[in-house]
Amino acid sequence: MVGECPAMSAVFDRIRRFAQCDAPILISGETGTGKELAAQAVHQRSSRSGGLFIAINCAALPASLIASELFGYEKGAFTGAVGRKIGLIERANDGTLFLDEIADLSLDLQGHLLRFLQEQTITRIGGHTPVRVNARIISASHVQLENAVADGLFRDDLFYRLNVLPLHMPALRERDDDINLMAAFFLRKIATEFGREILGFTAEAQEAMRAYSWPGNVREMIAAIRRAVVMSAEPFITTSDLAIGPRRDAPKRATLPENKSTFKRLPPGSEEERAALQRALEKNQHNVTKAAAELGVSRVTFYRMIKRNSGE
Repeated sequence: MVGECPAMSAVFDRIRRFAQCDAPILISGETGTGKELAAQAVHQRSSRSGGLFIAINCAALPASLIASELFGYEKGAFTGAVGRKIGLIERANDGTLFLDEIADLSLDLQGHLLRFLQEQTITRIGGHTPVRVNARIISASHVQLENAVADGLFRDDLFYRLNVLPLHMPALRERDDDINLMAAFFLRKIATEFGREILGFTAEAQEAMRAYSWPGNVREMIAAIRRAVVMSAEPFITTSDLAIGPRRDAPKRATLPENKSTFKRLPPGSEEERAALQRALEKNQHNVTKAAAELGVSRVTFYRMIKRNSGE
């Protein structure tokens, strides 16, 4: 991770402190802010660095598969279980298990995870013998788990177990002083990867990057620089090479829908829907209940839309 701004200095300080103990960590922050990188940094600086760092995106697997991935299974546990499988929690023994988008776990699986945190044992699906596991749990979510708890979508007892050491990753738009530093860092890596001799960015490109809001955060910046390195015909990346959007303070064409029916007519999974969800959250200080009410949908539907539009 790269950064010198006060917000990132605080992140680095917490990573150093958190690496010295084994308590659970809960990382919050928007999509693309580097939550997994922060988890890896804690692992690498901890006494568990000799063990495995196992990462799983809870939003990327069907609910029917997550249980067997996390806890493993015994031969014959279900159709197709032709042999024993060691689950990710067990594989992370003496290491670290990173659970990204943990809000996507079903309430039933949340209960199983809570039991593991309490007892430090797991039982494989189809098995009867508890297996002791010594793994550190780091979890992350781009939604506010406090709101999910209030909405009955996340167990409060599990939340308190996971949120012993909170770590918030700031959005890129909150890191003005780091933007050009980070861009130069990624440019060196990407230019080397692609075998291009790119010397840097023009002054106009640097200003454009500082002025842009980066809704996709670090992930979007990396993608923009990759595209620019491929497209650039000059030794310096220009604003047109970056092909990023308007200044954050410029009038925006996409605003909150004029009414609730307009929002409901937006194409599912479209950029317009994603932007409307993000603006509703920002306008209501990330209070899901108020944001959902403003858009005329239930809290459950709002969460589903967030998951549908998540790039993690």
